[in-house]
Amino acid sequence: MTGVSASVDLYWLPLGAGGHFVRLNGRLYEAAAALRARRLPSALYHSALEVDLGGKRYVIEMSPVWNEHAPGRGVVAEGAVGSRLAGRLRLFRYEVRCWRDGRIPDVTEAVDSPRRLASDAERARCVLDLVRDVPTPVWGRDELHTGDMWNSNSVVSWLIVRCGLDGERILPPPGGRAPGWDAGLVIARRAQNESAPAPDDHVGRA
Repeated sequence: MTGVSASVDLYWLPLGAGGHFVRLNGRLYEAAAALRARRLPSALYHSALEVDLGGKRYVIEMSPVWNEHAPGRGVVAEGAVGSRLAGRLRLFRYEVRCWRDGRIPDVTEAVDSPRRLASDAERARCVLDLVRDVPTPVWGRDELHTGDMWNSNSVVSWLIVRCGLDGERILPPPGGRAPGWDAGLVIARRAQNESAPAPDDHVGRA
């Protein structure tokens, strides 16, 4: 794909942008987390990706299944919110979207965005190919034992690392936190280690 225009851009949106209920719950969660950690509360952020490949634009994001009704929104995976039992109900399910010509809700409220992560076709194609393989553990839980909850930020950081970008160096806007980001990094590194070729037992033997 030499010569094909391409880009991978990251957007940081304040948690609950455009919705008072989610914003309030996020603040309550962060207040409790800050109290446990004996620190001041931080602003919380939700991330999304916008990928352009050869003039075709895609929005990649995890969202509740009920917040968007467009039939062509590019759903590639679904998972439960809170618990697998609750996930039987539509109200407690999320979906991962790879939406051709899609939109990021409340993108006008994005902070320090967009951030250009890559401008080569190889990485743009990688993100689009791998989004269908993203893990789908329960949202808000640590089922995969990473030390962090799984959420929308986990999906974005997982894709970034699996496509060869340095997710460790990507930080939310100053003074903010992105819960779930570390979970994606950990799971992506595990996948990379599992796929790495085993050392040759015969190397170095006489």
